[in-house]
Amino acid sequence: MREFNLVVAPEVGFDEENLSRHLIQKGLISKEEYFQIARRSVDARQKNVKVNLRIQCDAKPLEHEFVEYFQKFQDVSKSPEVVIVGAGPAGLFAAIKAIENGLKPIVLERGKDVRARRRDLAAINKEHIVNPNSNYCFGEGGAGTYSDGKLYTRSKKRGSVRRVFEILVAHGASPEILIESHPHIGTNKLPKIITNIRETILQAGGEVRFDAQVTDFIISDQEMKGVVLADGTKVTGIATILATGHSARDIFRLCHQRDVLIEAKPFALGVRVEHPQQLIDQIQYHCDSRGPYLPASSYSLVTQTTWQKTERGVFSFCMCPGGFIVPAATTPGEIVVNGMSPSRRDSRFANSGIVVAVELEDIPAFQKYGPLAAMEFQASVEQNAWKYGGETQQAPAQRLVDFVKGKVSSDLNDTSYQPGLASTQMSEVLPDFISSRLKDGFKDFGHKMRGYLSNEAQIIGVESRTSSPVRIPRDPQTLEHVQIKGLYPSGEGAGYAGGIASAAMDGERVMEAIVRKLVN
Repeated sequence: MREFNLVVAPEVGFDEENLSRHLIQKGLISKEEYFQIARRSVDARQKNVKVNLRIQCDAKPLEHEFVEYFQKFQDVSKSPEVVIVGAGPAGLFAAIKAIENGLKPIVLERGKDVRARRRDLAAINKEHIVNPNSNYCFGEGGAGTYSDGKLYTRSKKRGSVRRVFEILVAHGASPEILIESHPHIGTNKLPKIITNIRETILQAGGEVRFDAQVTDFIISDQEMKGVVLADGTKVTGIATILATGHSARDIFRLCHQRDVLIEAKPFALGVRVEHPQQLIDQIQYHCDSRGPYLPASSYSLVTQTTWQKTERGVFSFCMCPGGFIVPAATTPGEIVVNGMSPSRRDSRFANSGIVVAVELEDIPAFQKYGPLAAMEFQASVEQNAWKYGGETQQAPAQRLVDFVKGKVSSDLNDTSYQPGLASTQMSEVLPDFISSRLKDGFKDFGHKMRGYLSNEAQIIGVESRTSSPVRIPRDPQTLEHVQIKGLYPSGEGAGYAGGIASAAMDGERVMEAIVRKLVN
């Protein structure tokens, strides 16, 4: 097999027939050879957009290799049991790793399966009813299932990114995620993939229980023996993994009440900014229309701002080209927004979180809450947004230039946010140190991307669930909690991941640590 790099026009890089003709005409492959794309990325730095390709070719047919994981598993129904709290990526991939090592995973999910979740999501969007156990954050697959499915991660040390992608492909994801520089599954594709992963776990003898909210821990002599569910059921095992996600405030409070050491953690908070996708395409691709080949364009922005002599970063987060803004509240009385894109990224809107780094020293009034300080600050901002939105899931919003100039918008743009918007002075919704930094950040972004700072765009609040405001500390070698034996914090909620791929890798890494302890 030969490999080589190639730079081509979009109509070649994104069309297999055109690419085949190009390769043959340029003498890069013969008519008898087979080829496949091993890597693809878009380079829009110059006026003429190019596509970078890594091509593999051979005399015999080529296929992207991935393992059929569900065909390899042994029956673990009678094996030692590991309790996994949370059916997000950390929990599900920990379960697969448990089965591979001959252990039986018992996955406990407070919410519903992916199909049943849809009714509760519809209730948020149409009736403004928030189910505390089934919403955009809680339920099978975690927050990522109905919030985009981005797989890009900078994490290289916590496991194999390729292995995570291969497992997803084996369960129904497009092989395209193996080649794209910024892979993405799409919120319309993820539910089926998550269902298939669940079936893999069940077929091997593992368990996945829904409507199984953990309300207490079973701790004896500083060792975690298991958990207690809301219905009084006790679930025990040789180890317990906490993979509850970044929004499980009741679990953080339970840890605090039960003297399980936790720590307040810096995070980031801000707004979602929504532009017409066509405007972002024009800015990024330097053209009136991106045409039929180029994907909806994205952006990544960062700047440093100074407020009261203190410097903090302002940056884009979870940018969703061709996407939608969704209500991500987990309890009544709060407004939280998030972004997602379908696999085709064909919405006429582009949105991104624009958030400000929040350090613990920025919130002195909340230090009385100890390790829950950042969490309580986060909740207070969300509750304020609910108040200014009209005490429904309608979100407070303001046109972008109006926000920077401190002017209330007389009207708002069309939006992808289904519950609707309320025109608001967003500087009253957000703390001063957040809104002031956002204004400076947007001014700088307007210089970096000409046309970005426009009243064709609007900000929608609040984007507050960027990462966990709490860290559950663990030993860097054993990955056990620093005080409670048999307790393994994992994933985004525990403060050790930031997205689907890194959470999945962390879940696998924790399970490997459990296996090592058993062997030793």
